Amino acid sequence: MAFNTLAAFVSALATIQVVNGALTRRVTCPDGVNTATNAACCGLFAIRDDIQQNLFDGGTCGEDAHESLRLTFHDAIGFSQSAAARGVFGGGGADGSIAIFESIETNFHASIGVDEIVNEQAPFIARHNITPGDFIQFAGAVGVSNCPGAPRLEFLLGRPPAAQPAPDKTIPEPFDTVDTILARFADAASFTPEEVVALLASHTVAAADEVDPTIPGTPFDTTPGFFDTQFFIETQLRGTLFPGTAGNQGEVESPVAGEMRLQSDSELARDSRTACEWQSMVNNQNKMMTVFKSAMAKLAVIGQDVSQMVDCSEVIPMPPPPQSTAHFPAGLTNADVEQACAETPFPTLPTDPGPATSVPPV
Repeated sequence: MAFNTLAAFVSALATIQVVNGALTRRVTCPDGVNTATNAACCGLFAIRDDIQQNLFDGGTCGEDAHESLRLTFHDAIGFSQSAAARGVFGGGGADGSIAIFESIETNFHASIGVDEIVNEQAPFIARHNITPGDFIQFAGAVGVSNCPGAPRLEFLLGRPPAAQPAPDKTIPEPFDTVDTILARFADAASFTPEEVVALLASHTVAAADEVDPTIPGTPFDTTPGFFDTQFFIETQLRGTLFPGTAGNQGEVESPVAGEMRLQSDSELARDSRTACEWQSMVNNQNKMMTVFKSAMAKLAVIGQDVSQMVDCSEVIPMPPPPQSTAHFPAGLTNADVEQACAETPFPTLPTDPGPATSVPPV
């Protein structure tokens, strides 16, 4: 009896292994070049290669990569749990509505300027078999993979096309209060204050075109081509100047010539609910990568039924390793830090040598 029981167990184990093997066996894609764990992912290889060459300039961490990452947020955050609970349409989340209803949503004040990347992406959506919602999140993940130090983002395939535009006022503005910003993120997808900070790691490879329209392409830190922790360092330095004109809504003084500081970033870096999490990113590349990847995975499927989606993360390129180290811009030191976290002292960092740093537009 014991032998029969053991034999049955071994047989069952072998069956499980065969089944698991079948589940993980890779399929050869129709192009004869690539393989995938799910045949549904095969069509993404051609899209990836197309956008790397023709949208991201041969796979660079440039303006279109930055703007594609920004677009993932502007499309996905248009969702309201509280509105849905009242029986009111609060947006479809990451559904591509910003591309499908471009003439409506890109005219929302919070999305002024986003029409440029929406229009650049439109021909790629038209010539490939992919929904706008899937394309926006896929392009954002591929684009940021070109930035040294970025994490390899997840990508799930299967967002149906949006049926109606997201409502206005669902995208936070740089002049909003911290209370308003945290409430909006919580209403969109129960984001915690820590996850809000994590998502703002995207600003390390970002720039502003419309906050001060006299200086388009003004970056938010001194290393916009690297996904590094400089954004979290430099937002905590004392602001002393405006890179362009003064008095722009949503802008406060920055510490470096050519660098823009958003009012919202400045206040989140100094608010008691977020300051310590903000500071914890300083010189902590691994943490920043990990929490950004997790928060982006949550953002990318807002409003979607994940059980009906296919994990095609394997198609996303592996980003280059970090190529920068945490530092103060030339001319600045720990003495310029506006300490906001009451729990932990600000890390000691080296200062770049040479004359005071000035950042060119991107």
